Amino acid sequence: MPQRLNCDQIAQLFQDWPDEACDLALELRDLVLEIAPELDETIAFKALCYHKPGHAYGRIGGNVCMIGPDDECLHLGFIHGAALPDPGRLLQGNRKAKRHIPIHSASDINRRAFTRLIRAAIAYDPTDT
Repeated sequence: MPQRLNCDQIAQLFQDWPDEACDLALELRDLVLEIAPELDETIAFKALCYHKPGHAYGRIGGNVCMIGPDDECLHLGFIHGAALPDPGRLLQGNRKAKRHIPIHSASDINRRAFTRLIRAAIAYDPTDT
């Protein structure tokens, strides 16, 4: 059975987040768990973290996505985002591998595109490179 956070753990994480970010994070959380109920859910890097259970290199190697705030908005982040197909050019960032999608409001949540990216992240295996 996949690991899930309980309400208290999520509330503790959200303690310092703006209310709008919490609401958006819960909406994204529902989407991630709907798309990929097999993923483990943990807290890492001050964010909700979703990763493939039992994958080599744990939460990093098996990372699918993360949901966390920054100073301006919420991010749907992908540690291996630079390796993912992104025909809609939603992913931003200039780090070696990590990319993210900024989310300012519920209207920024593109279910179809996010589903494709999350599924691509599930299929990606950094140990194959």
